[in-house]
Amino acid sequence: MLSLLLLFSFTLCAAAQQPALHFNEGKFRIAQFTDLHIMPGSAKSAATFATVKSVLSSERPQLAVLSGDVVTYDPATEGWRQVIDLFNEAQVPFAVTMGNHDAEYLTKDSIYTLLMQSPWFVGEKGPKEIGGLGNCLLPIQGKRDTTAALIYLIDSNDYQPRQLLGHYDWVHFEQIAWYREQSRRYTEANGGQPLPAVGFFHIPLPEFEMVANHPERFGNYLEGAVAAPDLNTGLFATMVQQRDVMGLFCGHDHDNDFIGLHKGMALAYGRVTGNEAYGQLKRGARMIELHEGSFHFDSWITTADGREEAWYYPSALNSVDERTMNYLPAVATSTKGRRNGVAYDYYEGKCKRVEQITTGKLLKKGTMAQPSIKEAPVDDHFAYIFRTLLWVPTRGVYRFYTYSDDGSQLEIDGQLVVNNDGGHSARRAEGKVALEAGLHQLTLFYFEDYMGQDLEIGYSSKEIDECPLPPRSSTYPKK
Repeated sequence: MLSLLLLFSFTLCAAAQQPALHFNEGKFRIAQFTDLHIMPGSAKSAATFATVKSVLSSERPQLAVLSGDVVTYDPATEGWRQVIDLFNEAQVPFAVTMGNHDAEYLTKDSIYTLLMQSPWFVGEKGPKEIGGLGNCLLPIQGKRDTTAALIYLIDSNDYQPRQLLGHYDWVHFEQIAWYREQSRRYTEANGGQPLPAVGFFHIPLPEFEMVANHPERFGNYLEGAVAAPDLNTGLFATMVQQRDVMGLFCGHDHDNDFIGLHKGMALAYGRVTGNEAYGQLKRGARMIELHEGSFHFDSWITTADGREEAWYYPSALNSVDERTMNYLPAVATSTKGRRNGVAYDYYEGKCKRVEQITTGKLLKKGTMAQPSIKEAPVDDHFAYIFRTLLWVPTRGVYRFYTYSDDGSQLEIDGQLVVNNDGGHSARRAEGKVALEAGLHQLTLFYFEDYMGQDLEIGYSSKEIDECPLPPRSSTYPKK
């Protein structure tokens, strides 16, 4: 283990004399400040510094990350010294990734030389053999003084010279290879299990457009666009494959501050911080609170006016739904006297919609451990109606999904929650419902038309990672 840790030493951001990062009572809070656009001596920049100080005072983060376009006016050296002095006085560890405008006023090498003079700066210039500066990772120690989580800092670079290839540069292949190697080494050192991680850079990846156009995007999309590079070099795909990064956080587009899931990863903008920057959003910061020992984090925006609504990973649920949705009452509050399993009715006959299931011939009734179509005696033209009482452990918002070929619908207490109806190949549909703790009636309709069949049902909540419907579901009272 010691030899393996020594291999990491050239990639870690924190030097020996700089403060180590630790979870505190199972939580680690990060404040992301982005697009400060400091102009030394201006009244607007003084207001920007006041915003940063307000957030640091109210949220007390264990780390601040400045995700690019920090000082974008001359005299730049003076501006960076003011930024450093702010965090020195606040005694808050901080790290910096470069934006596309920072190097227009001072070289990246000079910027990091200044930053590394601060005892509260936890970054470094990064490996010389890869593109950009400031590429490094921050290990966060857990309660046993072992690394419990990682923070990747990546230089998204700035501009590229070939007009044909678009305006902005991209994360280069050697940077991606560097990330993959760090991820692989920490995973191996953790017994083959990836460590929870998050990443920060300035310019959004092309995949951010998928979240921008998703119906459950949470937060502001006032830009109406994502200013990403035209070329996609595969950083997102690599991180999905490595299975460690929970979320990526960027800046750059000042009127975007949304967050959402894509392929199981959170993609998010910070809240613009700088008053010299364009944009109509109230200046502030994005907060990210990691949970020790799990792939969970909470995130929200904080301004001088206080906190805004929270979003939760990996469920993609949020505090607005928790506060405003109508909660369905439990049909019972105890499982006493109930047997485990799922009741079903099995039909055969052609149908194209769920509503046509009961026009077929009812051939069998029974119970099984979980909803399953594996016991269907024919390959095509059959259907099931499953009924069970689902135990809901705590009051909250729950997300349900069905993955089916062909159609399916899921009802909770008679309310349609997931509509995956119609003849189609295997696809996923999902929906949300607010439930009081206790037992709730779950009804699942499924039909198979022809050419392939598949069915999976599952759920998640803020506290429960997504999983198939558990076998502990209950059917009816014993006779």
